Amino acid sequence: MSARRALRAEEARFPLARPFAIARGTRVAIDLVTVEIEEEGRIGRGEGAPSARYGESARSVLAQIAAMREAIENGMGRAELRLAMAPGAARNALDCALWDLEAKLGGVSVTARTGPVPDALVTAVTVGIDTPLAMAQRARDILQDCPGTGPAPLLKIKLDREDVVERVKAVRAAAPGAVLIADANESWDIALLEHVMGGLAEAGIALLEQPLPAGGDAALEGFACAVPLAADESAHVADDVAHLAGRYDFVTIKLDKSGGLSEALALADAAREAGMGVMTGCMLCSSLSVAAGWHVAARSRFVDLDGPLWLARDREGGAVLRDGMLHAPVGLQWGYGFP
Repeated sequence: MSARRALRAEEARFPLARPFAIARGTRVAIDLVTVEIEEEGRIGRGEGAPSARYGESARSVLAQIAAMREAIENGMGRAELRLAMAPGAARNALDCALWDLEAKLGGVSVTARTGPVPDALVTAVTVGIDTPLAMAQRARDILQDCPGTGPAPLLKIKLDREDVVERVKAVRAAAPGAVLIADANESWDIALLEHVMGGLAEAGIALLEQPLPAGGDAALEGFACAVPLAADESAHVADDVAHLAGRYDFVTIKLDKSGGLSEALALADAAREAGMGVMTGCMLCSSLSVAAGWHVAARSRFVDLDGPLWLARDREGGAVLRDGMLHAPVGLQWGYGFP
């Protein structure tokens, strides 16, 4: 029997416009995997951003996709895919490509299925780890794109174990009107969290992401933190909410962690049912990832979709930061229109 679909996958390197520094290291380029699924002349596209944190590389993601080729080409749908693959960048690329393909084959947009989305939204823009002085200057540079009459800018401060309060206060002084999120990327322990949380609260930090290592969440049971906490590396799929509720106030949803838009939406629903808030994030990625993540962002209190803004060159038709707002990547026509 001939295949009713054709699956293609390839990797490409995207240089960054500037070094990206977090607690786990500094990057100057990223490798992304693009998937295309073609059926009846229509092409659905998805993107996976491999993460070394989860043992992924472009090669391993391509191998996982190749292992699913026969099933996908012979009609596997999104529900079956969620059962057949573990969450991660490979499943994300395939799941999002299937969403896009379904929209283009059926003439029903992704928005019609998931709910309305805004044309533009406020996204966090990341201030990478550096000296307090350099981080303050980076914050000032970011604010130049945010007019005084627009929405309050949202900055995300990357932190490690060093100069935590000094860095946060330097950014606050440079951006007194901004909403600030801090992200420790698992680099702290409970003693350091206790030591710095007063300073974070004094600086008006609205949210602190993943201060402790994933798997160390039990230390937060009954812990009264002075700022709201978000689970990032600890939150992958909807079933994770059961042990995160009561320890964290928010979950940070990233399609590459959840393994696609399908699971990400389920995670958002589970978090809300548990009384938790939602933040939508992304890996370093192109606007093809952001196009899918936009549908989760529409349901979120905080949004961090600045991945494409770090690229020296994004995909044609991608998201644009203008007047302090990130404008949707409608030029990609991912689920938004039918060429």
